[in-house]
Amino acid sequence: MSTTKFEPSPEQIKEQRLYADMGMTDAEFDLAIEKLGRIPNWTETGLFSVMWSEHCSYKKSKPVLRKFPTKGPQVLQGPGEGAGIVDIGDEQAVVFKMESHNHPSAIEPYQGAATGVGGIIRDVFSMGARPIAMLNSLRFGELKSARGKYLFEEVVAGIAGYGNCIGIPTVGGEIGFDPCYEGNPLVNAMCVGLIDHKDIQKGVAAGVGNTVMYVGAKTGRDGIHGATFSSEELTEDTEESRSAVQVGDPFMEKLLLEACLEVVKSDALVGIQDMGAAGLTSSSAEMASKAGTGVEMNLDLVPQRETNMTAYEMMLSESQERMLIVVKAGREEEIKAIFDKYDLDAVAVGRVTDDKMLRLIHNGEVVAEVLADALAEDAPVYNMPDAEPAYFAEYQAMENVEPKVVDYKETLTALLKAPTIASKEWVYDQYDYQVRTNTVVAPGSDAAVLRVRGTNKGLAMTTDCNSRYIYLDPTTGGKIAVAEAARNIVCSGGQPLAITDCLNFGNPERPEIFWQIQKSADGIAEACLALDAPVIGGNVSMYNERSGEAVYPTPTIGMVGLVKDLAHVTTQEVKAAGDVVYLIGETKTEFGGSELQKLVEGGISGKAPSIDLTVEAARQKAILEAIQAGLVQSAHDVSEGGVAVALAEKTFAANGLGLDITIPGSATTALFAESQSRFVLTVKEENAAAFEAFVKDATKIGSVTADATIKINGETGLLVEGTVEEFRSAWKGAIPCLLKSEA
Repeated sequence: MSTTKFEPSPEQIKEQRLYADMGMTDAEFDLAIEKLGRIPNWTETGLFSVMWSEHCSYKKSKPVLRKFPTKGPQVLQGPGEGAGIVDIGDEQAVVFKMESHNHPSAIEPYQGAATGVGGIIRDVFSMGARPIAMLNSLRFGELKSARGKYLFEEVVAGIAGYGNCIGIPTVGGEIGFDPCYEGNPLVNAMCVGLIDHKDIQKGVAAGVGNTVMYVGAKTGRDGIHGATFSSEELTEDTEESRSAVQVGDPFMEKLLLEACLEVVKSDALVGIQDMGAAGLTSSSAEMASKAGTGVEMNLDLVPQRETNMTAYEMMLSESQERMLIVVKAGREEEIKAIFDKYDLDAVAVGRVTDDKMLRLIHNGEVVAEVLADALAEDAPVYNMPDAEPAYFAEYQAMENVEPKVVDYKETLTALLKAPTIASKEWVYDQYDYQVRTNTVVAPGSDAAVLRVRGTNKGLAMTTDCNSRYIYLDPTTGGKIAVAEAARNIVCSGGQPLAITDCLNFGNPERPEIFWQIQKSADGIAEACLALDAPVIGGNVSMYNERSGEAVYPTPTIGMVGLVKDLAHVTTQEVKAAGDVVYLIGETKTEFGGSELQKLVEGGISGKAPSIDLTVEAARQKAILEAIQAGLVQSAHDVSEGGVAVALAEKTFAANGLGLDITIPGSATTALFAESQSRFVLTVKEENAAAFEAFVKDATKIGSVTADATIKINGETGLLVEGTVEEFRSAWKGAIPCLLKSEA
C-alpha cells in the first residue's frame, strides 16, 4: 500500500475499513479496540496490523508449533529468541536458525535473497554469537521459462553477493525444482554461529530507567508493511508491492556485526534484538513484552535517511542492518564509543518504563500508546479448520508398482540430469565457502563440516526436505525430512544435535492446506523425538501461492551435528580400489513421489516411501559408531534417484576410481526405488568383519575399482555399464545446459 502523509481520524479508519488494507479483519480490528479501550489512530493501527500478521504473530500456526519437542539436555535456548542455542561442550555452544524470504524473492529476487541472508545473520549475532557459516534451501520451477531462469539466477546472485561481501562462508544447502514453485520460489536461509556460554544475550528491555538505543543503518521507507506482504498470497498484481522489499548493504552489516560482537562483551548491555520483520515495532514491543516492562521512544531522534517520515513509516519500515539495544542508564557513551569506531549511528531514542506501554512521541506529541503485550503476547490465536484432501485417500489406495524402464543406463543418465539431482556446482561456485579457513567439508558431500577453531571438534550442518513425499503423505514426509537430515549428519561423522525449521505452506485458511500443516508437524515431531533432535527455533511461511495455486508443502529441516573428533569426518566419495561396498537397509518397491516416477510418468502419485523411525534411529547409531571406530572409508545416504544415483555420486569426486556392483532383486526397484533408511558405505577389506559387527544389516554389494567405470549387475545380468566421466558429464552439465537453452 502507498504511504501517505494524510492521516485519517480513528473514526474514518473504522468507518471506511482502512485497516483492511493493512491485512486486518473486522474481528481483529474490534479486538484491537477492546485491547486499547478506544479506536486506534493511524499509527496504532499500523502497529497492530504488522504485529498481528501471520509473519510476526504466528496466529494460525502457534497451535501447530506446540507439537514440537523443544527441550533436551543439550538445549540452552529454545524457540522464542533470535536463534536457538545448543551446548557442544567446553563451555561453548552452537547458535543457529533458518528463516524464509519467499515473497520478497518472488518480486525482487536479488534483494529478496540478499536481505534474507542479512536478516538471519543478525538473528544469530543478536544472541552474542559469531556467525561462522551460511546454508540455504531453495525451490524453483523447472528452469523452462525465462522468468523461472531469471528468478533462479538472481536469487543465487543475491545470496552470493551478500554472503561473500560480509565474509561468512556459504557451505551447503539444497535446491529442488518442480512446476509448483514456478510463480512462488522458496528462499530459506540458515545461519550457524559459535558462542561461549558466558556471552549469550537475549532480546529483553529490562531495568526500568535503562536507555533504549537505536544502532546501525538509518531508517528509510523501504520494506514498509513487509510483514503484511509476507502474510498474503502472491497475485498478478503483486508487482505493486515492490516497496515492501528491503534493500541490503552487506558492508554495513559487516560493521554492525563486529560492533555488536564487541558490545556483547560489555556489562553495560542489557538486551539486544534485530529489527527484522516489522522493524522498530516488533523489536521494541517484543523486548518490552518479554521483560514485562514498557518502552517509550522519541521518534524525532531516530536516524532517518529520508525527509518528513511519519511515525507510521518509521515504525513499519524494514530497512536493513539495524538493531535495537537496551543499555544500563549512565553507560550510553561507552556503547556509543564502540559504534563510533565502526562509523555507525548509535542514538539514545528512549527508555524502559514500568507501565508496560509502548509509547511513541513524534513532533512533541504522543502519537501511539499501546500495551506491549497487546501487540506481542496477546495477538489473536486461531485454531484453523482442517480437512483431508480427496487426493490423499486416492493415493493411499494405490498399489506400489514399478514405473516401466527399458534401458537402465539411459534412465540413470536421465536421472543424473534431473535438476533436483544434478550437480549444483554452478550454484556453489558462486559462493565463497572457504573464507575464514574453517571449512573442512565444502559443498557437494552429504553435509558441510566446519572445525571449531581451537579444538579438535567440528560442526556438521545440512538442510533437507523432499516436498513431493510431504504432498503425498504429510506425516510420513515430515518424518523423512528429519530422518534424511540426520542421515546426512551421520554420514559426515556427526552426532545430530537439534533442528531449526522453515515451514513453507500455502494458504492456511484453506482446510486442505492446514491439514498438510498439521500432519507434517506430527511427522516432524515424532522424528525429532525418535532421533533426539529437538526443535530450537525456526520460521513459518504461509500463503506461498500464486493466483490460487499452492506450492507443495515444504517444511525444510536445518540440522546441526557435533563431530566429536575431526578424525571422524567422513565424505561420500569412494577412497581406494579394493574397498568393499556395502548397502545398508531394505529396498522395497517404493516409487511414489520418486524422481523415476516423475521422469517416466511426468508427475507424482501414490504412497510416499514408508519409514520406521525405530529402525532409522538404530541404524544411524550403528553407522555413527562404526565411523567413530575408524572403520568407514566413505558414507552416503540413499535419497533421490535411489541406489544407482547414490553409487554414481560416490564416484564423481573419486579421482579415477570406479565401482563393480551386483544387486539382488527386481532391477528397476533395486536401482531406482527411494526406500528410506538406506546408506551406501565403503570399508577397507581388512576392516569388513569388524564393520559388520557394528552394522549387522549391512550387505556386501561389490567393490571399488581402479578403472574409472561404473558396472552394475543384476540377477538377469549386466544392467548398467559406463565410464565415470560420461555419467559425471551428464550430472555436471545439466543445470548450465538448462540455463543456456531457449525458454
